[in-house]
Amino acid sequence: MSEENEKKVTENKKRPNHNRHRQNKENKKKNEEAVNESIKTEQPKNTQDTKKTSHKNETNPEPVKKEAVKKEVHQQENRPRENKPAGKTVHYDYIAFVCFKESKKIYTFGTNDSSLKVNDSVVVETVRGLEVGEIVKESRAFCEVPTDLEIKPILRKATPKDLKDIENNVKAAKEAMKVCEAAINRLNLDMRLIDAEYTLDRSKIIFVYVADDRVDFRDLLKDLATQFKCRIELRQIGPRNKAKIVGGLGACGMETCCSRFMNDFDVVSINMAKNQLLALNVQKLSGQCGKLMCCLKFEDSQYKQMREGLPKMNSQIEYKGNRYRITSLNVLLKQVKIENKEDVQFLDFSELWPEIDWSKR
Repeated sequence: MSEENEKKVTENKKRPNHNRHRQNKENKKKNEEAVNESIKTEQPKNTQDTKKTSHKNETNPEPVKKEAVKKEVHQQENRPRENKPAGKTVHYDYIAFVCFKESKKIYTFGTNDSSLKVNDSVVVETVRGLEVGEIVKESRAFCEVPTDLEIKPILRKATPKDLKDIENNVKAAKEAMKVCEAAINRLNLDMRLIDAEYTLDRSKIIFVYVADDRVDFRDLLKDLATQFKCRIELRQIGPRNKAKIVGGLGACGMETCCSRFMNDFDVVSINMAKNQLLALNVQKLSGQCGKLMCCLKFEDSQYKQMREGLPKMNSQIEYKGNRYRITSLNVLLKQVKIENKEDVQFLDFSELWPEIDWSKR
């Protein structure tokens, strides 16, 4: 019997005690209910307090604030309304067209002087400062229009003193270039000075230079500022702008286009040389700036028009019952070279393509 009793005791120990679990759950529930009741008893007090305070603020605002708001509204209503203009109105009688020596681009300035004529020198204020320009067109009447663009006035007609100042400034700029070049060599800066120019009143001097990379010229500015005692601007330009300033003769024997009449530079691609059926030799197609010549851009539209409807190079065609290959095209002379293993022919466009009216091209 003793062995049976021991087995029962061990089995009872192994079985889970469900009563203990139930008691633990009940105790947890009681604790949670007690906590919830305590929270509920505290919440209404706070809500009542907040309701009271909010009710007070809504129903009884401070009278001082009300009076201040009423005064501000009354003052705003009685203020005269300002009519904001849609843009800046200008009151000039005429528009003058002015060019500067380093650029062929035309700039507009306002004036009330009707005596200004073409080739007159005038003093104007630009972004760079006071400069002397030349009138290149007859002045036109200018109506008052609202515009966002600011039109600056012509300050005065250039006097003999202004013209003498220009000559003196040119001489002084040459001396300034020597000083600047000496400072560049002393600081071992990788830059090449191209030009120097004073403004009319000598309040500013502009140095133009060329460099492959960006240059740290802070020490150079300090050195130049102590010597010239005026504002100094160092302007970096590219190779095309350099060729425009320096000038020269092109491969055609005439003055370079950029220095003669160009204001802006267009993009020139190698495809424009392909349209002219030129040999892709970059050295022969490049100008003084080392870039592709601008004349390729000028002639591109004409060559596209002349080549319209023509077959591509090395294409096969049939002529008098034989197959030929196009090996050369001359759109200016309107001649084509065709060949095969047995024969070579030089023909006019009208013989190969009589359906096209070549007289209009």
